Amino acid sequence: MVNPTQSKPKILLSRRWTREAEQYLSERYDVTLNVNDVPLDAAALTQAMRDYDAICPTVSDSLNAAILGTPGARVKLIGNFGVGFNHIDIEAARKAGITVTNTPDVLTDTTADLAILLMLMATRRAGEGERELREGRWTGWRPTHLLGQDVTNKTLGLVGFGRIAQATARRAHLGFGMRIAYHSRRRATAQVEAQCNATYYESLDALLADSDVLSLHCPGGAETHHLINRTRLGLMKQTAVLVNTARGPVVDEAALAESLASGQIAAAGLDVYEREPIVHPGLLALQNVVLLPHMGSGTLETRTAMGLRVARNVDLFFAGQPVSDKVV
Repeated sequence: MVNPTQSKPKILLSRRWTREAEQYLSERYDVTLNVNDVPLDAAALTQAMRDYDAICPTVSDSLNAAILGTPGARVKLIGNFGVGFNHIDIEAARKAGITVTNTPDVLTDTTADLAILLMLMATRRAGEGERELREGRWTGWRPTHLLGQDVTNKTLGLVGFGRIAQATARRAHLGFGMRIAYHSRRRATAQVEAQCNATYYESLDALLADSDVLSLHCPGGAETHHLINRTRLGLMKQTAVLVNTARGPVVDEAALAESLASGQIAAAGLDVYEREPIVHPGLLALQNVVLLPHMGSGTLETRTAMGLRVARNVDLFFAGQPVSDKVV
């Protein structure tokens, strides 16, 4: 527990947060802001391990075993700004006695909204249409211009079935009458399946073959690296659309670019990438893929809520109480 006569705990925010979230922490702690809002390199993160009591990183910060094992490290809390934590070596944090927290729940609806946005943009060729209009190539309405696909009464396949996938499923079923199918490491309860009108597929490959839209919601990491590869893309319908709001490395981007270029699948909508902020040049050259810059939780309300969720865990930790969202 922090003694009130002692100096305030020193906290580093690795990127800029919303004003409300930054202000909340700055009023209570000795906070350092990343004023230039550029990613911190390994040397800066290593030094931060020695200089601060807590680091609040984002997905753009790689906290590997070497950094977390910094000799003379002062950091005892990593308050991650986000749900996913595959950029943090959790086992190394455990060994170093560092508590890691994340921000579940608060970004569920916002990210699900974006998954639906990508699905609609890709199926209706909205990105192609906007580029055509802005570039002055639109010659006027005609019956066969930029024909897309309906999603109503089609099958939405979900890979992973956590909070965001379930929220996406409800939107798709209630809003568009879509049939919901999913594959996950653990089958959901009968109650959850009924709420989402969802059918469980034990086989991922069978799900791929049956889906008109395939939306990825699985965690990142070694187990799911290139889960969607050239072979699995070959199992999908030629009219199928792939949506990824999960983690970039889940998809083999080179294989996806080839599949889109050859017509193996119809289209894709991506918000995450293998080597962010770098995007595979093969994808950038294609018209039938919607590319967004990792905007999944990007609303003022949600990013503020994420920051305040981190702050709540910071408060609890330095008050000597159990944190709410402990990863390790």
